[in-house]
Amino acid sequence: MKRLSYYSLFISGLILLSSGCKGQDKNESENGFPAEDTGISVQITSEQFDANGMQLDTISFRSVPQAITVSGRIDVPPQSVASLSAIHGGYIKDIPYLEGDAVRKGQALVTLENPEFIEIQQQYLETAEQLAYLKSEYERQETLIKENITSQKNFLKAESAYKSAVARSEGLKKQLLMLSISPKQVEAGKISSTARLYAPIDGKISEVHGTRGMYVSPTTEILEIINTDHIHLELSVFEKDILKLRKGQEIRFKLPETSAQTYMGEVYLIGTDIDQNRTIKVHGHLKDESGVQFLRGMFVEAEILVSGDEGLEKSLTVPETALVEQESRYYLLKLESRDGQGYSFIKTEITPGKSSGGFVAISSTGLKAKDQILVQGAYDVMPR
Repeated sequence: MKRLSYYSLFISGLILLSSGCKGQDKNESENGFPAEDTGISVQITSEQFDANGMQLDTISFRSVPQAITVSGRIDVPPQSVASLSAIHGGYIKDIPYLEGDAVRKGQALVTLENPEFIEIQQQYLETAEQLAYLKSEYERQETLIKENITSQKNFLKAESAYKSAVARSEGLKKQLLMLSISPKQVEAGKISSTARLYAPIDGKISEVHGTRGMYVSPTTEILEIINTDHIHLELSVFEKDILKLRKGQEIRFKLPETSAQTYMGEVYLIGTDIDQNRTIKVHGHLKDESGVQFLRGMFVEAEILVSGDEGLEKSLTVPETALVEQESRYYLLKLESRDGQGYSFIKTEITPGKSSGGFVAISSTGLKAKDQILVQGAYDVMPR
């Protein structure tokens, strides 16, 4: 019985398409182009409609502002990205964090070990001990030169030795501070072979390049930290559209790889240099950053509205998802009838106009406001 039912359905479809093609020939205009109402009918059962997630919508009048279509990515300001590197080479003794771990500014992240750290501390201690003697000798020679008891040569020699020791001591002290080793602890006799690296900003670890036991030089990036508390858009606009840009213009954008939701932003900065691809960078701010889970580097498709919809003439508009392109022509499926068994649609050719915000203006004598059309699933059932 099932085989017979499928066979009957197949024959019915052939008859339906045959009658539709005849209708198309009948409605063909004198210049050889099809009339906007092609006469091709499409039947969809209620079960097919529901199973394929199809949706209807109503044609309506809207004003479509002028917009330029651009692409770009989610990014963060330069001050929200930090690269953690060793000030002095060493072997990684401890690196307990993974990508995605949240860290706070000043938190110890990596422990390095190197015998050279001990040498720097020893040099600092030796210089500190010498400094006390050289300072005393300098002050003694200063007193003697004032009383004309010593020679100018001896005074200058003492002064030079003391100031050189001060400079050497300050240099070693700065090195210890850069290694996060306390000079006071060293002066107290506490010498360590390890040094710690601390998080320079709040954020999350985005990259880990080091492993325990690995030797890292001062040029080696060990960790990267990104703070996504403030994110923005980095868009690329082609040269032909540059003169249309203004600060404060509205941006509508989507993340096509992850969601169909539309987010809002505005133009905050416009670049001043055209790159080798003949594009200019546009920096956009989100209007609402609360609740979003954007990641740096996400691809975005965006529209920059270069004119508002005030004063614009309203046009018939349909969702962009309703249109199907076939051989450089555009069609949609208009609801002809509906009953308990299913839906009947008529294939209708349209001429698309400007698009914005997911809607496109259309012109067609076969359509009017409040007509219902198929906006989800039209591509799969549109007859050729």
